[in-house]
Amino acid sequence: MVSNFIEKFSPHLFWDTDQSKLDWTKHRSYIVERVLEYGLFSDWQLLRSRLSVTEIAKQAKQFRQLDTKTLAFISAISNTPKEEFRCYNTKQSNQSHWNF
Repeated sequence: MVSNFIEKFSPHLFWDTDQSKLDWTKHRSYIVERVLEYGLFSDWQLLRSRLSVTEIAKQAKQFRQLDTKTLAFISAISNTPKEEFRCYNTKQSNQSHWNF
């Protein structure tokens, strides 16, 4: 049943991964990151059917990388300051040359 749940996500999220080998318990953080970064609204709704916004934000706080828009979204929707996210602090100390 859990693998059937993962198969409901958009196929483009796991283009580089064999979706049948993903385990919700083991790879939860990976799945959350992919949905936040590349997911459609339907993927977000599917993720929300399993996790609360608080749980998603808790996972996201540990990510080393999130793009600026994704960080702003999860920060706003969870009422969590950006400074609490690991990717925000990491990004501040490692600015890229071309910042678009």
